[in-house]
Amino acid sequence: MFMFWNCFWIVRSKNNNMNEDQIKKAAIILVDPYNDFLSEGGKLWPMTKTTVVETGILENLKSLLTAGREKGIQVFYAPHRQTTVGDYMNWKFMNPSHNGSHKHQLFAKGSWGGEFHPDLAPKEGDIIAQNHWTASGFANTDLDLLLRMNGKEYLIIAGMRANTCIDSTARYAVELGYHVTLIKDGIAAFNWEEVNVTTHTNFPAYGHELLSSAEFVTKLNS
Repeated sequence: MFMFWNCFWIVRSKNNNMNEDQIKKAAIILVDPYNDFLSEGGKLWPMTKTTVVETGILENLKSLLTAGREKGIQVFYAPHRQTTVGDYMNWKFMNPSHNGSHKHQLFAKGSWGGEFHPDLAPKEGDIIAQNHWTASGFANTDLDLLLRMNGKEYLIIAGMRANTCIDSTARYAVELGYHVTLIKDGIAAFNWEEVNVTTHTNFPAYGHELLSSAEFVTKLNS
């Protein structure tokens, strides 16, 4: 019953349009739009290619960013640590994410793979938060401070990777008291199971709105 009500509320809520005050207090949070994830030749491309291509995530994110910026919604970037050779030295508790970053030098600082995808590059007025070391864009970063100092309350979250950084960042945002919308076709992962567990099971249990990029743009322009 609890899950039913959560899902029903999220589906129903997408008919509510954003008023001017909500738009002013809204922020798009783009998580880890790195070449290593999203571009052919990226270190993680062999694992992400299927969901990236089949979701059309790049076009969806471009549409989301364009519509948001046109309406004056500020864009915040929540990037993962750009790995360097000395990272994780003498760490006590290495998890799978740390081990993978260390072994493969993911998003390596100064590398092409550690750059944002060119179609999703920041523009003047966008804000880039401090790097997160694990999954949440909030943990041990200044993202919460930057959002609050800019008067943001309504967060629209998209990017990579669905069941890790996206899920963790969205959960953390709800815990901090933000209204959270997840763009369901603006996320991708290593396989469809990871995407589906995020959109069908996890987010409906705690989030506020689950929308496609087209649904959000319609809501914004209505």
